[in-house]
Amino acid sequence: MTDNILRKSIYLKASKEQVWAYLTDPDKLAIWFHKPKSALIDGADYAMYGSESGDKLMWGKVLKSEPFDALEYTFTIGPMGDATSTVKWALDEVAGGTRLSLEHSGLPSAAEAFGLTLALDKGWEDHMARMRADIHNEASEQDCA
Repeated sequence: MTDNILRKSIYLKASKEQVWAYLTDPDKLAIWFHKPKSALIDGADYAMYGSESGDKLMWGKVLKSEPFDALEYTFTIGPMGDATSTVKWALDEVAGGTRLSLEHSGLPSAAEAFGLTLALDKGWEDHMARMRADIHNEASEQDCA
C-alpha cells in the first residue's frame, strides 16, 4: 500500500505576500492554525502550540521556504507517534488574488490509521476556512476604508 495524500486548494482575495504571512508569521498562524514561538523560516525546527491550552500540538522542521511561492515542512502530532509526514504549500497568483494549495503526504495508509487521515482531512478544511474568513474579513474592511 502507498501512503495517503491529502490535497486541497482555496482561492483567497489577497496577494501572495499577504497569504505568505498567514503561513509563516506566528501572530497570523495563531488566527487560523496554531501559534509557533517564532516565524517559520528555512531550515528551522518549529513547534506550534494551542492558543488556549498552550500545549504543544505539532512540531517538525522547515524543509523549504521560498517566500511568496512555496513552503514545505515536516509534520508530526501526538496521534502519529514517531511517524513524520510532510506538508507542502504552493501559492499561485490568479486574477483577483491567490490560489493556495496544500499537499499533506506521508500519511499512513493502513485501515487502522484511516481515522487519523479523516481527522486531518477535516482539520485542514476547518483551518483553511478560518484563514479564508480572516483574510476576506480583512479585505472587506480595507475596501470600506
